[in-house]
Amino acid sequence: MIELNVKDKEGNLSEEIEVSDDLLGLEFHNDLVYRAVKAYRANGRAGTASTKDRTEVKSSNRKPWRQKGTGRARHGSRASPLWNGGGVIFGPKPKDHGMDLPKKMRHKAIRSALSTRYSEGNLVVIEELKFEEPKTKKALSLLEALDLPKDTLIILPQEEESWKVQKSFSNIPAAKCISTSQINAYEILNHEGILLAKKSVEELTELLLDRKLETQGV
Repeated sequence: MIELNVKDKEGNLSEEIEVSDDLLGLEFHNDLVYRAVKAYRANGRAGTASTKDRTEVKSSNRKPWRQKGTGRARHGSRASPLWNGGGVIFGPKPKDHGMDLPKKMRHKAIRSALSTRYSEGNLVVIEELKFEEPKTKKALSLLEALDLPKDTLIILPQEEESWKVQKSFSNIPAAKCISTSQINAYEILNHEGILLAKKSVEELTELLLDRKLETQGV
């Protein structure tokens, strides 16, 4: 088990909680994380790129000029790819780029990425993530008190009203807020710091390990 420090908004130690080694104590699995990131980015592609071939171009079927006697190259249609405005040869068509990854592999990749940020000392847990009103100044002060960079991923509990927190961090370009249900290895590794509410850790323990979290007061 790992004893994880929980801090208050001033950066002071509030309590300690025990989390499983399987959540924050894994080695970095390069191949697994690569596959998870590749699948995540592929599933984000729209796949709507499309061109018209010569049968789809709106054009007359009339031959531009007679076959012989003009001295010019022979042509049969203005829809030919040789003409400006003609069809495209082997151009892109709408395509589904989606990739499937088994849930156990996806979850292990997330745990591996979280473990990496924890081992670097860039993962911080706070009692609760709530603001009375949306203020960017409060968000910056919180990051400074917790010794976190502006490039931080804030992982919020699912059920709590979090729009004030999201709006507070929205003016910090490098910061991003997601819920525990949206967590993925790509976003974790794409940010230098990770900030979680204590409830977020509980939800991730249940989501990724199907276990309850044990709390120990300090």
